[in-house]
Amino acid sequence: MTEKQLSCCLDLMRRLPPSQIEDNLAGLLDLVPDLTEDLLSSIDQPLKVAYDAVSKKDYLLCDYNRDADSYRSPWSNKYDPPLSGACYPSSKLREIEVQANEIFEIYLNLYFEGGVSSVYCWDLDDNFAAVVLMKKTQDQSKKGQPMRGTWDSIHVVEVKLGKKDKAVYKLTSTVMLSIETDNDSTGKVNLAGSLTRQDEKEYTFNEVDTHCVNIGKMVEDMESKLRQTLETIYFGKTKEVVNTLRNATGNSELEKRKNLSNQIGSAIGNRG
Repeated sequence: MTEKQLSCCLDLMRRLPPSQIEDNLAGLLDLVPDLTEDLLSSIDQPLKVAYDAVSKKDYLLCDYNRDADSYRSPWSNKYDPPLSGACYPSSKLREIEVQANEIFEIYLNLYFEGGVSSVYCWDLDDNFAAVVLMKKTQDQSKKGQPMRGTWDSIHVVEVKLGKKDKAVYKLTSTVMLSIETDNDSTGKVNLAGSLTRQDEKEYTFNEVDTHCVNIGKMVEDMESKLRQTLETIYFGKTKEVVNTLRNATGNSELEKRKNLSNQIGSAIGNRG
């Protein structure tokens, strides 16, 4: 019965408006509290931002850096609020985590011109896993910005170490996009959705091509593909639907074009 309830909940969430995912999830948790852990781990939510007073930097909250009711900062490696007996990555994995946070902070500035990023790693027996989080928010406070929106990307990577300095990287990426605009020319428009894709590749790792480099390549390629897909689905399809419902060109203009086409056709026919 529990598996059937979980399947129904996930199916329902896929059909509800993505812009109201937090409210809808809260309602489901009230209806089926026994599925709280399963739902929270299965349903991606918009990322929340917290402030690390030690490093004086923002970081992102998710289920992967949570222990009880505390969250670990990737910059200072401390939990807020402080928690005794909390889980930490091994010293070797912490070095990878620090390097990855520095790399993706640069990546975020280059591709998004600002925002908040966080990378968290955890041990898996002889292997390890990591999650790369990025959030970019655009509001209307800046002059000349007609819309506000949010880009949330969650990239979970499982690394399986093999022989001869090779590893298999399994990537699961989810992007949540939300855009809202309200002005005289367009009226009020809300556009929101999410997209999930997976990829798996084998790379050689060494001092030059480190785990961070290999993960970075996969995340960069995946984000480019997801962006193109979102542009095609949400923007291209919306434009197609609107053009089907209403012609962008008025009847008078269409009549002028038709007459011009007929005149050109007649002129070419007379020359023949």
